[in-house]
Amino acid sequence: MSGHSGGRGRGRRSGGHEEEHVNHERWLISYSDMITVLMALFIVLFAISQVDQEKYIALRESLSAGFQDQTGTDSVLDGSDGALTGETVSVDAPKADTTGIVDADANLGSQAENPTTNPPKQGVDPDVLAAAKKEAAHLEKLRDTIAAQLSKRHLQDAVRFRIDERGLVLGLVADDVFFAPASAELTTVARRVLNTAAPALRHIDEQISVEGHANTLPVSGRYATNWELSSDRATQVLRHLVEKDRVPGKQIMAVGYGDKRPFMAGRSAAALEANRRVDLVVLSDAPESVRALLPAVSKE
Repeated sequence: MSGHSGGRGRGRRSGGHEEEHVNHERWLISYSDMITVLMALFIVLFAISQVDQEKYIALRESLSAGFQDQTGTDSVLDGSDGALTGETVSVDAPKADTTGIVDADANLGSQAENPTTNPPKQGVDPDVLAAAKKEAAHLEKLRDTIAAQLSKRHLQDAVRFRIDERGLVLGLVADDVFFAPASAELTTVARRVLNTAAPALRHIDEQISVEGHANTLPVSGRYATNWELSSDRATQVLRHLVEKDRVPGKQIMAVGYGDKRPFMAGRSAAALEANRRVDLVVLSDAPESVRALLPAVSKE
């Protein structure tokens, strides 16, 4: 009995097959190896930005050989067209503690001189530039015509001319020539200036904006604020041009800016006089791109 049972026991031991344990987490090993390689690669990328060319070449060849041994294919680190052979490492970099360090601001000067990053004026569309010169010439002719008539009557110092992105501006000088302080009544000189400029303004096609201004001194009497005062000054000029000088009412408008757009900053006597004014603006009807060039192409 004992021998028989012993034989059966030996038979179970010799014929039985123990199932091999399946490892479902083997991918973690490959994943961790890949992460380790990537970390090493980024460390190398950081390091090679601070070494000289000779060390960089040696490291590149070493890494290239290592990767080729693992994959059996050519590495991206091989050759001068590889991802790590750009211009960030200078061949002529000095062998010093800062060798190979790339200055982020090093190329700013050359970029500023590059026509693609800072287009010069000659890069303006030739058609737009030609249109701007033509419009400027038109406004200059109008300015010269009015200035010549004013000179004949010795009134040339009563108007300041300028050409800006809106058009031709006739600044009516305010040093008691056009308006007394806190007053919108036109002086005799003011009427003479308007009568002289009106014939040239009467026959233009552009709109005319009459813009009243006041200085920062508080008003008194009939005007509650400088808004009313500046608006009344503009209105009085408009009415004279339309009613006395026959400028078409459909092409002229009046607006008051109060003391919010001073010609001269401060509260000096000169500033107070300069800011008590009315501007006649001949509004250019050229496209915005053309008008933007007017101050640059116009002649003083």
